[in-house]
Amino acid sequence: MRKTTNPPVVRRLAATAVALGSCLALAAPVGSAGAAPAEPVQTVFFGDSFTANFGIAPYNQEGDRALCFQAKENSHTVATRRLADKGITLNVQSDVSCGGALVRHFWQEQELLVPGMKVPPQQDALKQDTQLAVGSMGGNTLGFNRILKQCSNELRGHGLLPGEPVDGDEPAAKCGKFFKTGDGKQWLDGQFEQVGWDLEELLERIAYFAPDAKRVLVGYPRLVPEDTTKCLTAAPGQTQLPFADVPEDALPVVDQIQKRLNDTMKKAAADAEGGADFVDLYANTGSNTACDGADRGIGGLLEDSQIGGDDQKLPWYAHPNDKGRDVQAAQVADKAEQILNR
Repeated sequence: MRKTTNPPVVRRLAATAVALGSCLALAAPVGSAGAAPAEPVQTVFFGDSFTANFGIAPYNQEGDRALCFQAKENSHTVATRRLADKGITLNVQSDVSCGGALVRHFWQEQELLVPGMKVPPQQDALKQDTQLAVGSMGGNTLGFNRILKQCSNELRGHGLLPGEPVDGDEPAAKCGKFFKTGDGKQWLDGQFEQVGWDLEELLERIAYFAPDAKRVLVGYPRLVPEDTTKCLTAAPGQTQLPFADVPEDALPVVDQIQKRLNDTMKKAAADAEGGADFVDLYANTGSNTACDGADRGIGGLLEDSQIGGDDQKLPWYAHPNDKGRDVQAAQVADKAEQILNR
């Protein structure tokens, strides 16, 4: 039986809302198809650190959301500007993307790094007139930080990176085998099952609270290239390898896990009642991984980000840098344009 926090009545209401939205769409004038919307599109952005763009400065430091590390020029802002250049105006009702968010923080409040500091559920940003809801979640629910810590002794000592290794008694040097057999594989399978359930819940809730909204789930950019030997050379100006001390034989395993996450997200969008769209960043960022040197779109695990003082910066922890943010924004803008011109 599928585990969900939605009682059956809410799920039926969600289905009704989707059906009503579909009927209204069918009733639209035939001539409106293929034309950019004349009025501003009421839009809500949601997501985690990859959409908040942790590591890019300056970031919003106002109020309770300061520790979300949401870049003022995050991918949503850049995508909105790209669309405006094409004559498509988004009226951004809210951007509630927040570093560290699990999928369940879409409907539950999120506690930030400082105890007692919380932000409301991201679904609170949705309104009855919201026409477009775009965002990315899933990596934190999967426990990607825990996976990285399982594979890196250096990361195990970084308290600022949330989470503990999956099994601290297992050496980092054996993490590739750990995730393919026994307890490690069992843990990973359970995490993926949870991600699937939670993404289904998220998409249902958007349909319920914003019945006319087009739903867009954004995948994650590729971190590890197909040719992992590129990860054995530091990027220009760097002394650390892109994946620090993660064993080379574990890098394909990390990539397989990320590909599986991408497929899980794609399936959730495809299976969503009423339809949802998916932005396949993984398929379109293979030449901008963390190991692509000057062309990297991902900051190395322990490479200095833009956040912090002159004497000490927070590491990127494998998040998109400016180049990666721009690639991300272009993909999101292209998908939004396609959807709004349908």
